[in-house]
Amino acid sequence: MRITIKSDSINEEEIKKSRFICYLKRIENEEEAREFISAVKKEHWKANHNCSAYTLGEQQEIQRTSDDGEPSGTAGVPMLEILKKKQIINTCAVITRYFGGVKLGTGGLIRAYSGVLNHAIEVTGLVQRVEQQGLTLTLDYSLFDSLQHFLLAEHIEMANSKFLTEVKLDLFIDNDKLDGFISRINEKFSGKIKIKKTAKQLVEVALS
Repeated sequence: MRITIKSDSINEEEIKKSRFICYLKRIENEEEAREFISAVKKEHWKANHNCSAYTLGEQQEIQRTSDDGEPSGTAGVPMLEILKKKQIINTCAVITRYFGGVKLGTGGLIRAYSGVLNHAIEVTGLVQRVEQQGLTLTLDYSLFDSLQHFLLAEHIEMANSKFLTEVKLDLFIDNDKLDGFISRINEKFSGKIKIKKTAKQLVEVALS
């Protein structure tokens, strides 16, 4: 599952008089993560803490955390656990805290940092990155109407179409559905439609 945040975002909450500002950003490497964390720290240099967590890689191979002065294990690790639980990759979270005078205690801090991040992710939204294989279909005009009905039943939209001596259609199929689609279309049209693989693409599908 290639799940990441829908977009970069900023969300703020107040918990027992402390301000918690959660920054979420898509990242592609550790350098981007470090630069982002530094930028937030620079902007909020007066804050008591700028805690962070991020994951990178298809299987969250890279995982980093920082409590930035909060008691060990009360901020960065709970934030990372939220990212891991939701299977979010290539995302950096920074939570800035301005202390409001009321101590939260170890349990309270863990709940605060994990809760603020969880809420920020819910507000921002998640998407799944799906790899698709491009296909060009070449067919006789007499098959065009039947193919349109077939694609409609398969919930597949045409990306492009050309009407020359034959009809040429471009479309994209999710990788995990490709073999089944080709098998069904060959069976339906008795192999009369030529299928050529073209370029691949990544699309983002919103997760509810």
